Amino acid sequence: MHNTKQVQHYLDVLLQKGSFVKAAKELYISQPYLTQLIHRIEKRLGAKIVEKTADGYSLTQAGLIYYHYLELEENNRHRLERQLASYVHPNKEVIKLGILESLGTYLLPEILPEFLDKNPNVEIQLFEDVPRINERRLLNGDIDCYVGQTPEALDSGLDVRVNGGERYYVVISPKSKYYQEGKFILNPNELSLKDLLAEPFVLSSQGSAIRHQVDGLFQRFQQKENIVLESSSVITATNLAIHGVGLTISAASIIKRIGETPINLLPIDKDLLNLVFFIATRKGHELTPGLKNLLVEFDKKQLNPSIH
Repeated sequence: MHNTKQVQHYLDVLLQKGSFVKAAKELYISQPYLTQLIHRIEKRLGAKIVEKTADGYSLTQAGLIYYHYLELEENNRHRLERQLASYVHPNKEVIKLGILESLGTYLLPEILPEFLDKNPNVEIQLFEDVPRINERRLLNGDIDCYVGQTPEALDSGLDVRVNGGERYYVVISPKSKYYQEGKFILNPNELSLKDLLAEPFVLSSQGSAIRHQVDGLFQRFQQKENIVLESSSVITATNLAIHGVGLTISAASIIKRIGETPINLLPIDKDLLNLVFFIATRKGHELTPGLKNLLVEFDKKQLNPSIH
């Protein structure tokens, strides 16, 4: 009996190669074996899952439903493994950590490697989602801690430690009329922030921590947002702005990940917009030894990314 992940992989390769012979060769199995496997699945389901096309093979409507079923089964299996981890390995401490994906790209490599070296009995399970979902998970006891930014808006039922932070910048591409050739980081007073906020913007989607702060900035200047595009990824939004789709507001840890290209960055006054990192746990909840050590590791790190 093949597991769902393996069957999904077989189908992926068949669709990619467009031939049972080529797919079997790629998978290091025989062509008759692959053909019989697909036929057995179709017989069990009572419907064809692949069909021949001019370009090779594609999934039928029944095949699309079956493929979606395989994805759900794999997700459920993975979820079950995570839930059983502390019982399967009773000597291991499992810490469920919530974080926004774009924030984790910078913070987790700063915090986790040394922590895991010092705590080999700890397993970290990541829950990457928007702030409000992770905050709710923590309050409900579904995760053990939550790493984020802008702690001011957190529920009072959480204990919060803050550390470091970074500055926000308006990202201006050469396609903008405000771009100044030969410059990189502008002086804060070189351009009017109010004028820039009237320009078309690419922003991260509602629900992200940075979007919540940026919305507040527009309101402070009584400026209506002119949004040309939204992305669930602040990294994508920044990259699009760098390539001239519109202006955006982004942070140092995001901008420095993108390859060097001619842009201007206008620093935003920290009194207007500021980013502070935090780690939160449930108030009144007893901390495990591993979680205590993680908090200590967070406290001692210098979390101050910079463009320079």
